[in-house]
Amino acid sequence: MLRSATRLLLGGALISAAPAYADTLREALLRAYQTNPTITGARAAQRASDEDVPIARAAGLPSVNAGTDFNENLLRGGNSFSSPARSASASTNLVVPLYRGGAVRNSVRAAETRSEAGRANLRGTEASLFTDVVAAYNDVIRDEAIVGLNQQNVRVLEVNLRASRDRFQVGDLTRTDVAQSEARLSIARAQLQSAAAQLIASRETYIRLVGDPPGELAPPPTLPNLPASTDAAVATALADNPFLIAAARQRDATRFDVGVARAARLPQVNGVVGGSYQNFLGSLGAGTSTNVGQSGTAGSLGLSLNLPLFQGGRPAAQIRQAEARRGQAIEAVTETERGVVAQTRSAFALYRSSLEVIASSETAVRANRLSLEGVRAENSVGTRTILDILNAEQELLNSQVNLVSARRNAYVAGFNLLAAMGRAEARDLGLEGGPLYDPLVNYNRVRRKINDWDSDGEPAPVATPTATTPAQDATVTRPLDPLLDTPVDRNPGLSTGSVTPVRR
Repeated sequence: MLRSATRLLLGGALISAAPAYADTLREALLRAYQTNPTITGARAAQRASDEDVPIARAAGLPSVNAGTDFNENLLRGGNSFSSPARSASASTNLVVPLYRGGAVRNSVRAAETRSEAGRANLRGTEASLFTDVVAAYNDVIRDEAIVGLNQQNVRVLEVNLRASRDRFQVGDLTRTDVAQSEARLSIARAQLQSAAAQLIASRETYIRLVGDPPGELAPPPTLPNLPASTDAAVATALADNPFLIAAARQRDATRFDVGVARAARLPQVNGVVGGSYQNFLGSLGAGTSTNVGQSGTAGSLGLSLNLPLFQGGRPAAQIRQAEARRGQAIEAVTETERGVVAQTRSAFALYRSSLEVIASSETAVRANRLSLEGVRAENSVGTRTILDILNAEQELLNSQVNLVSARRNAYVAGFNLLAAMGRAEARDLGLEGGPLYDPLVNYNRVRRKINDWDSDGEPAPVATPTATTPAQDATVTRPLDPLLDTPVDRNPGLSTGSVTPVRR
């Protein structure tokens, strides 16, 4: 019931994104789900794993073989009855396995269990891909905001530098004021270049995951049903994390592998039905007066028993090897469990910490806004310098960058938490755009197939290439902060120069 509620709430949240934007998070996730090569390749690997079941079953099914021979005796004795000149034969054998020591049964159960593990791993691959997409989506939003803020800062500082130089020419400011403006502008330009490079990298990562360039991205929807405590998150993760489920299934499969190995030292019984036809093509008794038949048929029905007595210790070695691999699989479950617990607790802590950072950053932004307005007002009456305004603007810029980064970190940590809990797969996100991929459909299709001539044909590419997508740039069209989009120096008109400070 909780999983259904999560699916409905998160699906509704993803669908309810504002339509004014070119891209929403749901659309990005859907495109990645349909065209990302990581997930499409994992589906193909799972289909290949499904085939291990009919392969294992085939060892316990009857087999039919037919053969034919033609012999021409180039050298033969004088008795044509013992060495006819030529002969042709055909035979057919039906072998029915009756007892294989449990090897077939255990092989089939091992293959079925590994197919279940593969389906769980496919769930985990979906969750990992969606986590990467969510991170890339939020990285683009964050970096666009940071680039926009830095572009705005550079433009304002350029205007300020021009004003400072003009005021220096008429003696209102000193060379120190101009140098401070030049230094701040140089630093701002360097910060803008770094932010622009990061934005380009984030957009290219988005293309790698989603397959298309990002448009104007809508704000991501609220993540629903996040746990209230670490213990609740860990309990859900231990029950539903797909990688932990996959490790447990792999461990279970090794128990059947031990049974397969033990079957190598047990008897094997087959039922055998055979028929043959032979024709000497008129060469039997050639040259004699005896009239003999030149062809004949034969049929047989029996049992075949193979009783291993000594195999040089090979079965015992295979059993010990299978037991050791089972021990490895048991330890792998513990290792995976530790990773899931650590991932869940870390994601929960980072999410809660990011919420606190968001609250602090919002407070800092509000305080820095008031501070900047106050410093500008005080500068207009001569109690604050240009440097004070530059410092106040830098503080506001830094707090705004911290805020957008904290919002990104909180959202990604929250989604990581859902992924660790097994709540971040396609069926949980309410993705639309066609039926979701169901690996059980292929498994049920192939598990009992016995046609030797069956084939699915040459596979066609599913994932879309990105070589034709345009190289990304750092263009930003988002609205900017009007408070920062004003000149630093807003004093009244330039003085007449009657009161000129000492130039340095």
